[in-house]
Amino acid sequence: MLRRLYDAMLDQAGKPHAIWVMGAMSFAESSFFPLPPDFLLVPMMLADKRRIFWLATVATATSVVGGYLGYAIGYYAFDTFGHAIISTLSTQAKFDQLQEYVARWGFWAIVFKGVTPIPFKLVTILFGFLHFDLVQFTLASIAARGMRFYFEAIVLYAFGEQGRLFIERRLTLVTTLAAGVVVGGVVLVRYM
Repeated sequence: MLRRLYDAMLDQAGKPHAIWVMGAMSFAESSFFPLPPDFLLVPMMLADKRRIFWLATVATATSVVGGYLGYAIGYYAFDTFGHAIISTLSTQAKFDQLQEYVARWGFWAIVFKGVTPIPFKLVTILFGFLHFDLVQFTLASIAARGMRFYFEAIVLYAFGEQGRLFIERRLTLVTTLAAGVVVGGVVLVRYM
């Protein structure tokens, strides 16, 4: 099933309405959709280098806006059955500790998780569930998704098809290392 969906997305890359489909994928991936927009975004970037950074901007913006839907899902899920989840899976004290951790490190956790291949919908729903500050959520989402999509744009702009192969083979490693460097740098500056 996922292979058919992937093939259908690749087929859309050359069509005039592709930017709308990619924007919708980026929006949906941040809240409920299983495939990241990269499946459509990368071929679109390769097809038209003149619009490569515009496409990264659209992917970033629609991903951040879609993150609000994921945040709302988590936020209202907590109000509906959050206390039952806490009492079933953990204790209120451990949940309170998690909320303290998120209040302190949540911005950087979103940045780190948002550039890795971990589905962004998990981040948006969890942080909504934890009622994380919406302004910090927005800024961290812009940073995380912007870093991811602009990194792809820069690599594809500079290296073309070779860049696509690099992204497909090494994206997990490179984005995880980049996020680790950013978060590690902030921790060093803050505590050293």
